[in-house]
Amino acid sequence: MQTKNKHSKDLFTEKSHHMIELFFEFAQLKNLYRQGWLKRGVSKVDCETVADHAFGVALMAYILAEEYRSDLDSQKVMLLALFHEIGEIYTGDITPVDGVSLEDKSAREYDSVQKVFSHLPRPAKYVNIWLEYEKQETAEAKFVEQIDRLEMALQANLYERLDYKNLDEFFEHAQRRITLPELKPILEELLKTR
Repeated sequence: MQTKNKHSKDLFTEKSHHMIELFFEFAQLKNLYRQGWLKRGVSKVDCETVADHAFGVALMAYILAEEYRSDLDSQKVMLLALFHEIGEIYTGDITPVDGVSLEDKSAREYDSVQKVFSHLPRPAKYVNIWLEYEKQETAEAKFVEQIDRLEMALQANLYERLDYKNLDEFFEHAQRRITLPELKPILEELLKTR
């Protein structure tokens, strides 16, 4: 297991209010380390969690949408960013080197998202927020996906500043994936500081 604590199911009873259960499920993301960093030698002491990552993406996505993309619904952008990692609550942080196909990863995460919201009165409402990001069919979802890559490059740069090595692949991935004209200059400037 990739978390520090017991799984959320161990922390409540069947009689718990559904919002208590939901909190304990979300709390798992605070203890789920981003596996790509651990696999590249970042210590758990310094390692970003999935919750850290989602917060960073949401904050950056909202501010960048407000400042540079008046054509986007910045509230929706922030919502998609907050929800984009919910599928990892039960699947863990599956990385490209784990040997799991994108289709299988998506199916596992979809099952996880359905499980997380299943006890709410309107689960489909919340599952659909995650699905909008996953399907990448809206301008807001595509924007958040690129912010997700930018946050990864920023985090890699932070780790390099902490003297972690061999993180080139994260910058290369960001360079391939970030295409939006309002984000490219940020990435280019970041790369100059390496």
